[in-house]
Amino acid sequence: MSVGERTIERGQRILFAAVALLVPVCLYVIFAVVPNEQKMGIVQRIFYFHVPSAFMAFLGVFLCAACSALYLVTRERQYDIVAHAAAELGVVFCTIVLVTGPIWARPVWGVWWTGEVRLTSTLILWLIFVGYLLLRGSAESRDQAARFGAVVAIIGALDVPIIYKSVEWWRGLHPKVLRASGGEGLDPVMGRALALCFGTFLLLFFYLLIERCRLGWLEEEIEALAHAGGRLIPRQGPPAGAAASRP
Repeated sequence: MSVGERTIERGQRILFAAVALLVPVCLYVIFAVVPNEQKMGIVQRIFYFHVPSAFMAFLGVFLCAACSALYLVTRERQYDIVAHAAAELGVVFCTIVLVTGPIWARPVWGVWWTGEVRLTSTLILWLIFVGYLLLRGSAESRDQAARFGAVVAIIGALDVPIIYKSVEWWRGLHPKVLRASGGEGLDPVMGRALALCFGTFLLLFFYLLIERCRLGWLEEEIEALAHAGGRLIPRQGPPAGAAASRP
């Protein structure tokens, strides 16, 4: 194992230990420390999972688009591996957003789903990157998958600013957090809890990203070995005496 691989593995262990320590702390703070929101009550606590998941989804999408652009310019395989890994994480965290969002919004709107702009544009982002993964899986070659996927990723990333600004641009009805004591905005305790959850989700994101990239490199090495083995193994002719055995 090289020095770089040992460093990555050591860093991954540190990330795993940090996430394993912080997740129980986050759960304790969310359910035992932060106050209830003024109108939505206890259901608003899903906010501490929903919002960090949304930003991790955005991070995955932007990282995928950036690495896809670098791949198109350089044709370096490492950028495509990171882009593919980031896209998978973007889909995972966007799925969490789409599951937790309606649960949070149900007490506000009285229904699980509406045509609210931010919800709809988030669903579109999820569909784009699920399509990205399906496209890669159905491509004829890895190079084709990387090139076609890169174009989809760059176009799909344009949806993120629309999601983020949709409430302002179209005056959406997305739920807003109110102080327990009254007024719009986060209590200081809520703000610290949200920052803690952000940090935990960010560490989790990079731990999973490193793990998925390592898997991507292993897939590359296995494929290279398979091609090399196919070239080295000579084609065998018919066994001796086969022609004589024919009638």
